[in-house]
Amino acid sequence: MKKIGEKQINVLMVGDSLSKQGGIVTLEKHMLKHAPANVQIHHIGTAVDGSAMQKAFGFAIALVRVLLVLLTKKVDIVHAHVAERGSAYRKSIVTLIAKFLFRKPVILHSNSPEFHEFYQGLSVNVRQGLLWAFSQCDRFIAVSESWRNFYVDKFGLKPEQVLVLANPIELPNQVPHRERSNQINLVFLGRIGQRKGTFDLIRAFAMLPEPIRNQANLILAGDGEVDKARDLVTSYSLKISNIGDRITIYDWLNSQQRDALLTQAHVFILPTYNEGLPLALLEAMGWGLPVITTPVGGIPDLIVSEKNGLLVQPGDIQQLSTAIESLIQNENFRLSLGSAARESVIPLDVKSYFSFLLQIYDLVLDLQENQ
Repeated sequence: MKKIGEKQINVLMVGDSLSKQGGIVTLEKHMLKHAPANVQIHHIGTAVDGSAMQKAFGFAIALVRVLLVLLTKKVDIVHAHVAERGSAYRKSIVTLIAKFLFRKPVILHSNSPEFHEFYQGLSVNVRQGLLWAFSQCDRFIAVSESWRNFYVDKFGLKPEQVLVLANPIELPNQVPHRERSNQINLVFLGRIGQRKGTFDLIRAFAMLPEPIRNQANLILAGDGEVDKARDLVTSYSLKISNIGDRITIYDWLNSQQRDALLTQAHVFILPTYNEGLPLALLEAMGWGLPVITTPVGGIPDLIVSEKNGLLVQPGDIQQLSTAIESLIQNENFRLSLGSAARESVIPLDVKSYFSFLLQIYDLVLDLQENQ
């Protein structure tokens, strides 16, 4: 019998379109880029942006592509990235087709930050239908123990069905020296909007005492409600002198621009309300940055407040402002948190990721053979 690393494995990966932005797409790109030579991945995006009609038409085309691949190519495993709302229904259909029409093993992989809220808003019948579809998968990957507990205890999947595999990051070989910095760059990366706490962050920065605020710059970058964030900064500029000069808002950055910004950063802030295990946070920790974030989703499984980051309650703008002030003023604390943050995510290096994923692939292939 061949060892895991020697088996040729053909994977049909179904997820978001690679032209989109966000954590799931970043994860998909990491998997495509770093897959070992014996793993061949054929990717099909089932989600497109646009109107409801355009999304439905886009999914119909994707479903035809899925069927054609399953009919004409060798597929050993279907690996589907699933989130809330439309994604849950689309991946349910893909799962049922792969399992019942083609007898292929299916792995569902959830990175969803809001699946619990989506699930709570469903009727009992829809909940039961979704659970039945998801339960057909051979294994279900959650990104943290807390999310595994949700999918087992609240959603209803079998304990042995749900595995934990944290998101991977591309760990930089070196991180910049950040000692004796006169200006502290506070950075936010991600979807700009209420769920990520972006507006809370702007308000918290505005609350800083002026001498402290003048030692820092707040840099936001992402997609979403960018214009609303800029309008909020403009409104503060009418009341607080020079604050507009202290806050910069960029649109979405590509990976090279993101890395350049993280090189110049001193603190990463994500005051989010709901999360899976955010890649932007993990990447910032990999760059040796101290992080200020919230104990939601899988974050408290990774971060211990005042050990490798600072945790504040979602929506508590005063607490967030106090945490920001503490890291602006205390360089030693800032540097020690950043060093501990990097140590925490070294096991998540993408170079090691496939060794764990291959074990999951091997498990579901063995299950398939023994059925």
